[in-house]
Formats: sequence, C-alpha cells, structure tokens
Amino acid sequence: MTFAVLQNDTFLRACMGQPTEYTPIWMMRQAGRYLPEYRETRARAGSFMGLATNVDYATEVTLQPLERFALDAAILFSDILTIPDAMGLGLSFRPGEGPRFEQVVRDEAAVAQLAVPDMDKLRYVFDAVASIRRALAGRVPLIGFAGSPWTLACYMVEGASSRDYRHVKTLLYARPDLMHEVLAVNADAVAIYLNAQIDAGAQAVMVFDSWGGVLADGAFQEFSLAYTARVLGQLKRHGADGQIVPRIVFTKGGGLWLDAMMQDLACDVLGVDWTVNLGAARRILQDAIAAAAGAPELQATALQGNIDPNVLFAPPAQVREQARRVLDAFGVPGGAPAGTRQVTHIFNLGHGISQFTTPEQVTELVDEVHTYSRQQRSASH
Repeated sequence: MTFAVLQNDTFLRACMGQPTEYTPIWMMRQAGRYLPEYRETRARAGSFMGLATNVDYATEVTLQPLERFALDAAILFSDILTIPDAMGLGLSFRPGEGPRFEQVVRDEAAVAQLAVPDMDKLRYVFDAVASIRRALAGRVPLIGFAGSPWTLACYMVEGASSRDYRHVKTLLYARPDLMHEVLAVNADAVAIYLNAQIDAGAQAVMVFDSWGGVLADGAFQEFSLAYTARVLGQLKRHGADGQIVPRIVFTKGGGLWLDAMMQDLACDVLGVDWTVNLGAARRILQDAIAAAAGAPELQATALQGNIDPNVLFAPPAQVREQARRVLDAFGVPGGAPAGTRQVTHIFNLGHGISQFTTPEQVTELVDEVHTYSRQQRSASH
C-alpha cells in the first residue's frame, strides 16, 4: 500500500519525543457538531450511523476541520462503540439521548455470548481509514482510535450513558469474575481492531479511556489500566508504510494515576484532562523516563492536553491567554540531561470540543498555540 509523502510530521515527531519547531495541536472531536458543514453532511446522511458507516461521508467530515484550521493531525471520524455494535448488541443513536444498546451485558448468559467480533463487520471503518489517508494526500498524519476495554464495558453493561455507573459497578463488585471475562474479550477485540486500522493506513492510534476516572483507586488499576495495557501489548509497531505508529492513551479523570500509567502502559503519549498540572506531569514523566532507562519501549515520552474546552466560549483575548498558560505550564520542550529522551508536548483539549463552540474561537486557539510556542522556542535559544 503506497500513500503520499507526509508533508507535516510535527505531530508524529512530538509523539516520539523528538524536537519540533512549534507545539503541534489537534482537538478531540474536531470533526463534529460545532462545524456547520458537519451538520449539513450529517443531515444528508440521515443519522449518525449513516454518517459513520458511509466511507465517503466519513472521509468528508474527517477533512472538514482541516479546511478551516491549521491543525497538525486528522482523526478518523467514527465512534468508540463500533466494536460492541459488531458484537451484536444493537447500537442506535436517538435524538437527544446519545448512544443506546438494545441488549445489555449483566449476567452469566450475556457474558457467555460475548466474543471478539468478525472484523468484516467493521470493514466500513478500515475502508474509511484508507480513504481518508488517500484524501489527506500527505497533508497531516491520520489518527485511528478505539474505546478502552473498561469504557466499552460501561456502555455494554449500562446500555447507554450513565450518571452513577450503578449497573457496571454492581457487576464489578458482585461478580468480578464476569467483569474480567468481559474486559478480556474487549481488550482482544480492541487490539485486533486497532491493528486493522494500522494496516489500513492509520499513522497513530489512540485509546480513549473516557470513563476510567469513575473507578475507585485499586479498581482502576485492576479493571481499566490492566486491560488497556493488554491492548497495547498486542499492537503492531509499524504501519502500512513501514513507519513507527505512536500509541496514545487518554484517561479522563486519570490524573491521580499518572505514575501507574507511566510505569505500566507501553504507550508513547499520555493524554491528560484539564485537572492536571502539565508542569508537574512533565516532571513525573521525566523521572519515569530516567528510571526506565533499561526498558525505553515501555515508556511514554510525550504529554497531550489539556486546555478546558469551555475556554473556547471566552472572548478571543482570553482564549489566547489561556492557551499561553497551558504552554507556559508545560514549558519549553527539551532541557533533559544529555543522553536521555526529552518530554514533548502535543496541545489538545482536556476532553472533546463542545458542540456549542464557534469555529472562530478555534481559529484563535490554533493560531495562538502555533505562534506562542514558536516564540517560546526562539526565546530559549
């Protein structure tokens, strides 16, 4: 499989702890409802799944934000719930309600029915990856993604989004054996799914542990972290073009467990939400890198994040000021002792962009990140 030569590799270099001329930026949910052109395409598609399962539509909406903003990466337009849908749980999106499954997984019989799905049922995702990669024509790298085993389990057991996670936590505490069975199937499915995206042309892959932060200490390590690690341990290291594929993990609400994630996850980038101080996280990561000098493959080298998405509702001057605060909190990349890897930074939101954001504010953010991070580097030399 041959693709166009990559013209902007800033994001990929930052993922691997290499120097960059500025701090790269992309945004979680950057292809979405805040863009009027996205809403028009979704209306043509007729439904969210009609959009996500159509290769042409998925390609179109993935590229839409790149036409407006000088972003440094594209991310596949899809949904984290494609895997349980392919397992036969019956995914639907109802207006005003979000995702919902016809069948839930709450007892031995339901768990016994679970299996890694036939990836042919997800062919539309892999075809979209290849289509998007061709359409990008080397402009920026393409990120593939999946939900974490724990996050998928939350939806599979609850049947929909949840406020209290009552059903999934009941299963976890009452029948941990069943929960481990669910998570093992999910982990192996996620790994196969991400590897198929890599084969189709994804240049980086990201695991969204969106609900890891709802777990108690101890439970997080056993039921979320361990299974994310199981996914990462099975991932292909090189992509369709022979290049290294960086691995990103984002755990919303996971700031308390940064140490554990840095020690146990074979990823290249750790995403953090807006509750984490980037300077402190950088120091923890730099210490972890020094301690893991003998096992560099088991060590993140970059942090991703972490501006509060609600900053984008403020006036332009405040958006720019808050962007500078995030960049200042991380500091200028580099400065590690000679012979050790540098901790690098990828600018992102602390979670997904709100549908109520105006595109104009995103323009302000992207411009300030690029402009100010260049100034930081020039001032440090």
